[in-house]
Amino acid sequence: MPSIAIPCLRYRDTPAAIDWLCEVFGFACQVAVPGIDGAIAHAQLTLGDGMIMLGSVSTEGEYGKVLVQPDEIRGRQTQTVYLQVNDADRVCERARNAGAVILQEPADTEFGSRGFMCRDLEGHVWNVGTYDPWKPDDLFLPNR
Repeated sequence: MPSIAIPCLRYRDTPAAIDWLCEVFGFACQVAVPGIDGAIAHAQLTLGDGMIMLGSVSTEGEYGKVLVQPDEIRGRQTQTVYLQVNDADRVCERARNAGAVILQEPADTEFGSRGFMCRDLEGHVWNVGTYDPWKPDDLFLPNR
């Protein structure tokens, strides 16, 4: 079942971000709607049954007025994206080779998954790991 909660991110260089996210994390670009002056008005990237939506940074409209880029708030985040993968070490190495800043090296967790944390090419934080919340056996239940 696809998720009905879809993370939305803004990038200054959205075409480069699309290429990076597809190369590093394995997303496929489902649609990219061109905007003005090389901007991307709207893009949808899929990975398995999941999706993220992207657009170029803009201060137009109410949505654009409430967003800031990580570098505008000293790299702080109010949200991050969790990306479920089969091999966190392999994805981490691809991210590192593509210029990601690795904030937390791949490590095993107390509930049996493996993951890492990084910043992408524009500073958005990604948590990447093998934990699959859709599988009942993977649910984090500390008292079972």
